[in-house]
Amino acid sequence: MYPQTQKIISQKQAQGIFPGAVYAFIEPEQEQALMDLEENQNPLLAKNRKFTQEIHVLGQARIVPESYPMEEDFLFDVASLTKVVCTTSLVLRLIEDGKIDLDAPLKNYLLAFQDERITIRHLLTHTSDIQTWIPDRDKLSQSELKAAYLTLKSGDQLGQQVKYTDAGTILLGFMLEELYWDDATDIFQEEVLNPLGMMHSLFSPHPSKRIVPTEQLASGEVLHGVTHDPKARVLAEHAGNAGLFTTIGDLIKFVTMYLRLGSLPEGQFLREETIKELLRDQTPTGEGQRSLGWDLKVDLSEGRPLLFHTGYTGTFILIDILEGSGFIFLSNRVHPTDHREEYIQVRDEILKIYLTEKAQKKK
Repeated sequence: MYPQTQKIISQKQAQGIFPGAVYAFIEPEQEQALMDLEENQNPLLAKNRKFTQEIHVLGQARIVPESYPMEEDFLFDVASLTKVVCTTSLVLRLIEDGKIDLDAPLKNYLLAFQDERITIRHLLTHTSDIQTWIPDRDKLSQSELKAAYLTLKSGDQLGQQVKYTDAGTILLGFMLEELYWDDATDIFQEEVLNPLGMMHSLFSPHPSKRIVPTEQLASGEVLHGVTHDPKARVLAEHAGNAGLFTTIGDLIKFVTMYLRLGSLPEGQFLREETIKELLRDQTPTGEGQRSLGWDLKVDLSEGRPLLFHTGYTGTFILIDILEGSGFIFLSNRVHPTDHREEYIQVRDEILKIYLTEKAQKKK
C-alpha cells in the first residue's frame, strides 16, 4: 500500500529525521470496497465493514546510549494522542449519556475552576483563548501546578479563534476526576483502554527495553518509560493531555472502532451519530476547522473531512471515516534531541504524499 509514502518515510529515516518508526495503513477489504462501489453504498451505513492493515517497521528504537532496532510491538510515548484516545473519548461518552452538556461552563462540573465563561466545547475545540502563562511553572509541585491551572482565565477572543493548548485537556482531566472520584489515568484505563481491548497500553510503565525512549535531557538522562511532556510528567496520574504509552496494534484497534462507527465486537463504544458529528466543524463560529478533540483535514479527491491529530514526540493519526481508511504513524523523532521545525516540515510532506496517493487511487 502507498509505495510513495513508504518511500518518503524510509528516505527521511535514513536522513536522520527520526531514528525509527512503526506505521500502519488501514483500508477496507477490496471485496467490501467493490461491493460498496457497486451498490453505491455510503460507508457510513456499513457498520460491519471488514478492514485490512499493513504495518511497517524501520530503523532504530534507541541510538543513545546504545543502539537497538525497532520492533512492531514496542511501546511509544504518544504524547498528545492521549488527548483523542483517552480524554476526548471519555468526554464524548459522557455527552452521549447526558451527564455533561457540551455548551455548559466547565465550572458546572469542576467547581474549583474560577472562569465561568469557558465551556466544554471551547476546551475541546481549542477556542477557549485561555491565558496559559503560569509563573515558574516548571518549578511547581504537582499540587501547586494543578492549583495554578484552576485559576487560568479566558481572553477577549473566547470562542472566536483556534489556539491549540494543552490546558483544555488538562482541565477536562480534572473534571473527569471530579465526576468519577478517581485518578485520571485509572479512569482512562478502566473506561477507555480496557473496553477497546487496548491491553498493551498503559500509563507510567515499568522500565523495559520494549519502550521506545524519547529525549536526552541536559543532565544526560534519556527519558525511557517516563512521560516526555513536562506538564504531564509533573501531573502524573492527574494528566489528561499526555502520558499514554501504546503500540501500533492497540492504536489500530482504536482507529478501527472509529471506522466501524463506534462499534466493537462486544457492543457500541461511541454512537454512530457521535462519529458523524465529528466530521463537522464544531467551533463556535463554524469556521475554525476543528472538531471535538480532533483537527479537520480535507481529502484531496472529493473534499471529504478527515480526522487528524498529532503527538509532539513524532506521532499522528489520520482517519477517513467516509472511505474507511486510516494512517497511523509512530516515530521517536525527539530521540535523542528535539528538532521540531525540521520534523514538522517532513511530517507535512509525508501527509501530502499520502493524501495524493490516496486521491489517485480513486481515479
